[in-house]
Amino acid sequence: MVTVPSAVIAAGGLVGGYGVARWTKQRPLGGVVLAVAGAAAAQQWRRQAGGAAAGALTVAYVAAFAGSHPLAKKVGAWPSVFGVAGAVAVASWAVADRRA
Repeated sequence: MVTVPSAVIAAGGLVGGYGVARWTKQRPLGGVVLAVAGAAAAQQWRRQAGGAAAGALTVAYVAAFAGSHPLAKKVGAWPSVFGVAGAVAVASWAVADRRA
């Protein structure tokens, strides 16, 4: 069975969550996308790299979501979302995916 890299899941959750919230005008629906992808990524991080790494990456995922808001005021919404999603993807790959 093919496994989607956790970096893709995490970045997709950040981008997809924002996209769903923006296009549907339903912020809670975007939050559901963000949470489901975050939970899926965290589960994979735990399997691939252990609990401590999964905890650290989960904190990074939540911090990226929170940090994208003030960053968006400086660079715009989509550049902010893509920037933080890229940062989380790189961290996820470095900590968990390259070991798999």
